[in-house]
Amino acid sequence: MRLLLWRHGRTSWNDAGRFQGHADPSLDSTGQRQAELVGPFIRALNPELVVSSDLRRCRETAARIGLPVRADARLREIDLGAWSGLTGAEAAARFPAEDAAWRRGEDVRRGGGETYEEVGARAGAVFDDIVAEGLPVTAGGLVVFVLHGGTARSLLGRVLGVPVQNWWVFGPLGNCRWSMLRREPGGFRLVEHNTGPLATVAAAPGKVVSVGPGSAASQPPAEAILPTQEAPTASDTEPVHSQTQPANG
Repeated sequence: MRLLLWRHGRTSWNDAGRFQGHADPSLDSTGQRQAELVGPFIRALNPELVVSSDLRRCRETAARIGLPVRADARLREIDLGAWSGLTGAEAAARFPAEDAAWRRGEDVRRGGGETYEEVGARAGAVFDDIVAEGLPVTAGGLVVFVLHGGTARSLLGRVLGVPVQNWWVFGPLGNCRWSMLRREPGGFRLVEHNTGPLATVAAAPGKVVSVGPGSAASQPPAEAILPTQEAPTASDTEPVHSQTQPANG
């Protein structure tokens, strides 16, 4: 069995650096293009099942795969309560104690919302239900979850059996990038993280080329749509134990 965790495309809140949580903004124009470009890559992997968070940014992203999608509210982003809609600086000013605890690496309930452990439990229940259904039907079959940065981190920690206090070691997913888990004889293994097309660019009207290791563009890129592996990535909620000021959204 393989489980692919695909983060949604960019929203205007991502671009503005705002915590989203359970807020429901749609993809912005860049996010729509990201999903349109990456969706066919995932379709080509022949997933047996696609399950999406019921929030619009994920449903709009999942639709670009071109396969039936099962929506499940248990894959929503971590509930950030009163932090939702704030920038990192605004959250630190309004909730200094929570912000300080979070930056120390505590799985703190921010703004009256959830903890990462609670998110891992509800998202993990979706995974458990699918396994109980006998899916995927083939040994190496693929299931795709279209979800959020904080939810993906929590689910990785739960499925891999990592203690909650160490979930911060999973770096954030860039918009429209994914992680892949594969079942091995001894359990699940993380085989891909924050991956996908390294940089997809629009070189000319009607023409798309991909650049990165192993490929070459015929002309200089006109507009970067997806982050490269070397570029910094921003998540809905940055990992705890961050050594720098988080870029939230």
